[in-house]
Amino acid sequence: MGKKKVLVVGQGGREHSLVWKLAASPEVGQVFAAPGNAGIAGQAECVAISPTDIEGLLQFAREQQIDLTVVGPEAPLMAGLVDVFKANHLRIFGPSGLAARIEGSKVFSKNLMQKYGIPTAAYRVFDRIEEAVSYARACFLGGSQAPVVIKADGLAAGKGVVVVHSEAEAVEALQDMMVKRVFGEAGDRVVIEECLVGEEVSVFALVDGEHVVPLVAAQDHKRVFDNDQGPNTGGMGAYSPAPVYTPELHQTVLHDILVPTVRAMAAEGCPYQGVLYAGLMVTAEGPRVLEFNARFGDPETQVVIPRLDCDLLPLLEAVVDGALDKAAVSFSAEACVCVVLASGGYPGDYSRGLEISGLDSLSPETLVFHAGTKRIGESLVTDGGRVLGIVSKGPDIRTAIDRVYAEVPKVQFPGVHYRTDIGRKALER
Repeated sequence: MGKKKVLVVGQGGREHSLVWKLAASPEVGQVFAAPGNAGIAGQAECVAISPTDIEGLLQFAREQQIDLTVVGPEAPLMAGLVDVFKANHLRIFGPSGLAARIEGSKVFSKNLMQKYGIPTAAYRVFDRIEEAVSYARACFLGGSQAPVVIKADGLAAGKGVVVVHSEAEAVEALQDMMVKRVFGEAGDRVVIEECLVGEEVSVFALVDGEHVVPLVAAQDHKRVFDNDQGPNTGGMGAYSPAPVYTPELHQTVLHDILVPTVRAMAAEGCPYQGVLYAGLMVTAEGPRVLEFNARFGDPETQVVIPRLDCDLLPLLEAVVDGALDKAAVSFSAEACVCVVLASGGYPGDYSRGLEISGLDSLSPETLVFHAGTKRIGESLVTDGGRVLGIVSKGPDIRTAIDRVYAEVPKVQFPGVHYRTDIGRKALER
């Protein structure tokens, strides 16, 4: 039997880490990426097809006789890419359009959790600005200092969640979402919920519709500046393992959150297949779901996948085949830390096309996952807000942090920005 052809859909650091791992599989002969980036091009053949060009992806997969397609980002999942491929008898890793609503609609997700008793923050849903503003104002009556979280219902590239600390901030956030429509139709409905207090952790699990195989936990750093200051981003870095995620907590999450959610999705007529990403807050009362995502996280994947001690391909195929109960997964005990190098100005306006230097001076053990890069002639240049993920491993978090921050300053481009405190919470524990 010949070696397999794999297509990875997407163009970020998450997809680069998936491509890197799949290209190392003894079962894989060729990896394609649509559209990929300059770093991915080192391990895969990049094809100029947009992740949401479903017809283009279908035609390519047929022509190339792709054995497995792996979907990275959320937009093609919500658009029904998996449904179209399955209808055409093509093997694809990811949830159906209906199942992807667990990420694509905050309202669907919150209502599902409420119905099936999955622990999450108390919330209300609004589709009229007047009622939303009235409720938000009531939250701050009597001088209440407790922050409130306002979420756009739909996909907003990780930026549709605002924590507000006053009535004025709440009204401004609601105006932005529901009137100015800064997130487009994603903000036509909003969720207003209590602000949970604790430490965040990201937990991925492979799900084949029935069986659940958890992967190792990671912690993401969403804010753009050190000490969790500034606006939310897609993620400025991550580390794994997360000390807050103890073996006891893992059992609780599996028993109270992951398994019940998978059963709930099946009961709702939209069984879940793919990777289920639970963004959790570890509160004094136990773990609570902040949100679910229908795909691997970015940049958490860049620290979870390098710790995977086994071949990724058979795991993804077991999900597609509904055979996860027969799959074996193993992880290295090593720690892994990723620091994201971002364009100056991100997550606001930033320049593209700035030349990147210094990658050839990194130590051979350092992993580099490209997020927003492209080649112009011989030059490697920036092509996004998050440009590169620099990743180091070590026997413990302290060593991995020291190693990655010894490497990060070697890479330069005009306006480069990164956080200097990725992983600090793990050390404080």
